[in-house]
Amino acid sequence: MSKTTNKFAPEVRERAVRMVLDHKGDHPSRWAAITFIAAKIGCSGLTLLEWVKKAEVNSGKRAGVPTELADRLKALERENRELRQANEILRKASAYFAQAERAEGLGARSSDDQLH
Repeated sequence: MSKTTNKFAPEVRERAVRMVLDHKGDHPSRWAAITFIAAKIGCSGLTLLEWVKKAEVNSGKRAGVPTELADRLKALERENRELRQANEILRKASAYFAQAERAEGLGARSSDDQLH
């Protein structure tokens, strides 16, 4: 989810997009339809334009990465980052314990040498 809060419910966004697509022929241009409908629902024309573009991508009418796929990719990247961090922690812990074990082994040998 984006870092900004969504002022509009998904139903409102979907309805606004549907209105643009259904009524673009009633206006001289697509942008005219977008600005007219955006004013009715209380958002900016650019916001509604982005909603329309995203809807077109998700429906396959426009090239781009669908929302579902983008969300999945973002989740996988986050999981990959977390796993890399966990691996780094384990690598460092392993090196630390290996070094401690070697130091302990050297200490045990020197005390064995003193007994003989």
